[in-house]
Amino acid sequence: MTRPDRPAPTALQKLWKELLEPIVFAVVITQFVATLVGVDGVSMMPNLRNGERVFVPKYETWLHKAGVGEFKRGDILIFKPSREASTQIANLNKSAFGLWTYRPFLIKRLIGLPGDRISITGGEVTVNGTPLDASWTTSYWKEQGCWDTQSDLANYATASVNYGVVSDQKEFTVPAGSYYVMGDNRTQNGSEDSRMIGPVERRDVAGRAAAVVWPIMRKANVKYDCSAGTVAEFSGENVLNWRLLTPPAGFGALKTPTAP
Repeated sequence: MTRPDRPAPTALQKLWKELLEPIVFAVVITQFVATLVGVDGVSMMPNLRNGERVFVPKYETWLHKAGVGEFKRGDILIFKPSREASTQIANLNKSAFGLWTYRPFLIKRLIGLPGDRISITGGEVTVNGTPLDASWTTSYWKEQGCWDTQSDLANYATASVNYGVVSDQKEFTVPAGSYYVMGDNRTQNGSEDSRMIGPVERRDVAGRAAAVVWPIMRKANVKYDCSAGTVAEFSGENVLNWRLLTPPAGFGALKTPTAP
């Protein structure tokens, strides 16, 4: 009801209040404050499963881009692959109703910061000469019987295998303003990450996955079909799935790069 002493709203005011204001508010919140992102695929198993939703504090990203703070090794990042990679890898170049193409967002774990020297041998990752204790994920893949230690991706920091986006390098130094990322899925071809698509530029990072918020519960155990590259079975009791996504303990032992 309109108060007698207040004029009736104009059509433009109604449009703003009823349609545009909620949209603008939602855009501001999701772009600058916080948002939820869905996990698509198995590249972050066993820690993140397909269909789970993670909370992303967007304000962190804007602060980091402004030079305040930095993402940490072990953080889980949401980002777009480089344009070079998206032009050469079909599933990194999506089409919206055939009208335009775009780079889809990926989710991986930050392994190396700018200046870090990364090497991989037999599936073991080394950062600045210090072996990374990746048992938070490799223990699971050993149990499943499909931890990759033999392929080029398990023995090169960057490998031209499959796409030829990057060259074969035993050791890779992360460029300034970029990150080296890997999926937690350490099966052969279990993750398309910096090993085959190169580093991720800071400007292409949308944010850090800070917590899992959905679903509320999940099955405690999951069996992976190594030959098919898919989940074979969920089992066990239902456990609470709400959890913070903090860097695994192994990252605490890594050293900062030595200045030349």
